[in-house]
Amino acid sequence: MAAALDNPDPSCPRDPAEATFNTFVLAAIALAAVALHLAYATGYGYFRDEFYYLACANHLSFGYVDHPPLSIWLLYLQRSLLGDSLFALRLLPAVCAGVLAFVTGRLARELGADLYGQVLAAVATVLTPVFMVTMGFYSMNAFDPIMWTLGALVMVRIIRSGNQRLWLLFGLIAGVGLENKHLMLFFGFGVVVGLLLTRERRQLASIWFWAGGALALALFMPNLVWQIRHGWPTLEFMQNAERFKDYHPPPPVFVLGQIATAGPLAAPLWLSGLWFYLFSFKGRDLRVLGWTYLAILAVFSWEGAKDYYLAPAYPMLLAAGAVAFENWFSGARLRWLRPAYLGVLVASAVAISPLVMPILPPQKLVAYLHWVPLAAVPTERGKNKVAMLPQHFADRFGWPEKVRAIASVYDSLSIDDRAHTAILADNYGEAGAIDFFGPRLGLPHAVSTHNTYWIWGPPPDDTRVMITIGIPRKNLEQYFDTVTEAAVITCLYCMPYEDHLAIYLCRGPKGKPSQVWPRGKRFI
Repeated sequence: MAAALDNPDPSCPRDPAEATFNTFVLAAIALAAVALHLAYATGYGYFRDEFYYLACANHLSFGYVDHPPLSIWLLYLQRSLLGDSLFALRLLPAVCAGVLAFVTGRLARELGADLYGQVLAAVATVLTPVFMVTMGFYSMNAFDPIMWTLGALVMVRIIRSGNQRLWLLFGLIAGVGLENKHLMLFFGFGVVVGLLLTRERRQLASIWFWAGGALALALFMPNLVWQIRHGWPTLEFMQNAERFKDYHPPPPVFVLGQIATAGPLAAPLWLSGLWFYLFSFKGRDLRVLGWTYLAILAVFSWEGAKDYYLAPAYPMLLAAGAVAFENWFSGARLRWLRPAYLGVLVASAVAISPLVMPILPPQKLVAYLHWVPLAAVPTERGKNKVAMLPQHFADRFGWPEKVRAIASVYDSLSIDDRAHTAILADNYGEAGAIDFFGPRLGLPHAVSTHNTYWIWGPPPDDTRVMITIGIPRKNLEQYFDTVTEAAVITCLYCMPYEDHLAIYLCRGPKGKPSQVWPRGKRFI
């Protein structure tokens, strides 16, 4: 891939020494991004979804209810080599931050940027609020923007070099991206819309375009077959989330939310990038990428998607905006605006960094949230209580305490009871935490009816005692003769729905777990 993309636009020749120096600068920025995230890698503890990902890595498969398998296989490999310490778990997302910065800088170079434009694009990507959050813990969201940006980079090379064989490379990227996150489908949709609306529709007549699509489908096939064999669980998950869980902002709210997602002070940059693709003379051959963004924006706005769903599209806009800024501020009287704007981006990132990275102790962060006007990251409400911290921080608190409380209840049982005891958790975060911390405390693995945990199945049919967490008593009384409250767990900084959780000791099941299990499925 590097060989196919290394040559810049033939119409804009570059000095090899200059290109090498620029590459070195981009590599330095990438390493700085990695170092920044690793410096705070162990802040606040494991995130809820990380426990789930670790549990999935114990059940390798070609699919899971709420995500494709690639990130899980990568986690399995990383865990095999480095273990599952908090620092090791956060290493790969930190590397993704560096890779994304480097690729975005290279995209700016392909678009015609000199050193300043490449640096601006790379730095702006590192300091984008949503990426500062998602590159800070392990999830599929750390890999997704890299795939989109690589796809945009290949698109530029296809159009400007005329090498249609590169559609195979695009198909490779798209297929791998689909095995990481299904949102890659929307990027592909946007590209097709962009091609149809521009003169690049001629690409659709190329055999290489369709060969690239076939390659993407072939790479996606393992997950597709898994979906078919399991009754399309991801579609069921998405439908349930849309009906019962997700907030659906009206289109104007979604559009305005993009300013917070990419950073308010970066808005002039990425909006300039959209202008570059759609209206500028230098970007006239790349209108397809502007329409790609608008097509995806329209779909997500109409569907009321979450703000961050569109985040992977911003590096390609930041790269184009960097080219526009570099051209606009090239005159002697305006040249000072180049370092000034870069400085503004860095200063704003420093100001919001405690909101998106675990820099401050939690008590100081609470004070900081009250001090910052219109804090960029909202808290969430639950159980008639507003979270003290943003969700991406709050979900890193309280997990070891929950597992220790469950272990205390488990240890109070007789040896005979323990041999026939199962632990039932309400959601995958609780179940994953039990599976991670529990073995060293002598606990059996948890079961749950939430998402892929349901597919992994019920406890043995000889279970006669159940320790539960997070499940209301009235629900448990339908399935057990006796339900006794054994403990209540409080947590100051966690999400409200994880605070004041009751641990119940349930005896006398009214049916075999294997018979009851199908009714408990919760894909949401």
